[in-house]
Amino acid sequence: MTTIREDFSSFGDLGEHWTRYVLGTGTLEPTGEDTLRFANTDTTRRQMTNAQLDDYQGLPRRRYLWRPPLTMTVRARFSHPAGELSGTAGFGFWNDPFMMTGRTWPTLPRAIWFFYASPPSDIALDLHVPGRGWKAATIDAVRLPFFLLAPTAPLAVPLMRIRPLYRALWPVGQRAIGVHEALLGADMTAWHTYLLEWGERSARFAVDGQTALACEPSPRGPLGLVIWLDNQYMVATPWGAFRYGWLEAPGRQWMEVDALSIEPGRPEGQ
Repeated sequence: MTTIREDFSSFGDLGEHWTRYVLGTGTLEPTGEDTLRFANTDTTRRQMTNAQLDDYQGLPRRRYLWRPPLTMTVRARFSHPAGELSGTAGFGFWNDPFMMTGRTWPTLPRAIWFFYASPPSDIALDLHVPGRGWKAATIDAVRLPFFLLAPTAPLAVPLMRIRPLYRALWPVGQRAIGVHEALLGADMTAWHTYLLEWGERSARFAVDGQTALACEPSPRGPLGLVIWLDNQYMVATPWGAFRYGWLEAPGRQWMEVDALSIEPGRPEGQ
């Protein structure tokens, strides 16, 4: 692994590390103030819009670049607060399980990131956290506990529609897929420094130095780095609801990133 320090002062001269992935009315816009805006304009339900930088396109998953231990720091803000920003957005590491770039086979999800989803998304994976909002989150379904539990799904999923059974049964499934989440109380429209310490056994997320989520176990690597803002939504629940699509949002929405760094090595305290 290598060290990444990016201040976006020379966007036209970004190194070979980055791949631009822009769809629909998405744009990547240098601001002239050494920041980069990931912008979506007048999105529609008819097509996907995305403004994204990543470092995994064209690579097989075994060659994705990032493994623990490492520390990622991002300074960012958004044009709209949680609930008003439309689509999904965030930054961190994942395995691109749904073939978003169209160049890999689908697989089970694995991610560790700061993740936002707007209504009508409902990705209800943590028993105690809403299925939408601005979160610190992990998931690692590519694990033996999930494969051992998977044969019970045809029986368990219908039972999850009964609220008491859902509350009793889903913690077992949540542990099996390595889900840990916490809602972030930070105002998305203000500048904040987001810290992710990804250790080999545990992970810690912090906003402006205050711990938002500490959890274990942490997802395994290798994973790819992604920073994005799009107009997607997804519903995925333990009781079997699943759908996805694109959202209409008149006007402009953006995520602005001031600086990003990734420092390989053991995070402090681990």
